[in-house]
Amino acid sequence: MTSNIPLAERMRPATLDQYIGQTHLVGPDGVLRKFVASRNLSSFILWGPPGVGKTTLARIMARSLDRQFFTLSAINAGVKEVREVLEKAKSSRFFDSAPPVLFIDEIHRFNKAQQDSLLGAVEQGAVTLIGATTENPSFEVIRPLLSRCQVYILQPLGEEDLLKLLDRAVSEDTQLKQMDIRIEETGALLGFSGGDARKLLNIVEMICGTAGGETVVIDDATVRAALQQNVARYDKNGEEHYDVISAFIKSVRGSDPNAAIYYLARMLAGGEEPRFIARRLCILASEDIGLANPNALLLADACFHTVHNIGMPEARITLAQTTIYLATSPKSNSAYAAINKALAQVEKEGYRPVPLHLRNAPTPLMEQAGYGTGYKYAHDFPGHFAELEFMPEGLSGKRFWEPADNPAENKLKARMDELWRGKY
Repeated sequence: MTSNIPLAERMRPATLDQYIGQTHLVGPDGVLRKFVASRNLSSFILWGPPGVGKTTLARIMARSLDRQFFTLSAINAGVKEVREVLEKAKSSRFFDSAPPVLFIDEIHRFNKAQQDSLLGAVEQGAVTLIGATTENPSFEVIRPLLSRCQVYILQPLGEEDLLKLLDRAVSEDTQLKQMDIRIEETGALLGFSGGDARKLLNIVEMICGTAGGETVVIDDATVRAALQQNVARYDKNGEEHYDVISAFIKSVRGSDPNAAIYYLARMLAGGEEPRFIARRLCILASEDIGLANPNALLLADACFHTVHNIGMPEARITLAQTTIYLATSPKSNSAYAAINKALAQVEKEGYRPVPLHLRNAPTPLMEQAGYGTGYKYAHDFPGHFAELEFMPEGLSGKRFWEPADNPAENKLKARMDELWRGKY
């Protein structure tokens, strides 16, 4: 008899020993394993991407410690619903029994008033709160509540974990083990799953449910045919946006053009604004390449204007060209470091007076006061250089720019050493 219960629900583990992944939390030395061993449970928040087992962990913890389990979804629960479930939890507790578990899914969707309504019950120990969120709780959970909850981070499942889950589903699920399932390739299945256990099981169920013959073949072609679209995850307004652009920037900075192009593709496929990417390339050209290759900024600036003028889909080519050029360019952050060092100097001691010989003297009175006296016009001297003090009093010889070790800046350094004869 065919069950209407989805495969992901049928495969939901009931104990920590059945749970796949997150060994830093559920392994022999994991904190959640220690909670079960000590029979003691503190409030905590599980932070991680979809499909990594946040809800499952909450249920397992309550079941393992024989706690009553109440649940709310922040998507459709208001302050009224929160208070009602808190009252129900309090009334169900007898004498010195351990407090029930209140699980709130998508806790980051609660507004301040809703989160405030939880504070008293958590402070008094009336309930043990377990929250689940896909967003950084530092930004989405109010500070008083966050200070009363430990935050545990869940990671996307690795390939080994996903393959273990796949093998378990095929061999242990009551429906799948009755089918002749041949797994010939897993590349597309793992790729489209993106570390999400629920997504993997849904894809498997979709393939098995639409198979026409007696044998079900799972390979890259059947996965793509079943999905018929790129289901890659990218939330351009959420945390995924910041994670992917961070990886993109660090790949360019780290001189890896292949990784940089991959993250560029992730952003473009997810609908990221191309001009946002082009702006980041302009910043990279100055911050991370700078004087090592000044042409990088010229190309990045041209890329920004080109992207603005022609738009997608053609702009993807210009973005790719600029990304590869910047990733393969020599790197230097000497200009970035120099301006930060100079700003710190100004912030520390304020504004020192500009030397008189560097000031213009547009009036006779200013000339009489010594403005401009002693200034040497560089172009009147050999090599278009005249030795002169340009720093304010007290900063003579102070170095803000430290040349990086690359051919272009080594040449600049040699010129400065020759002109200033060791002053800098």
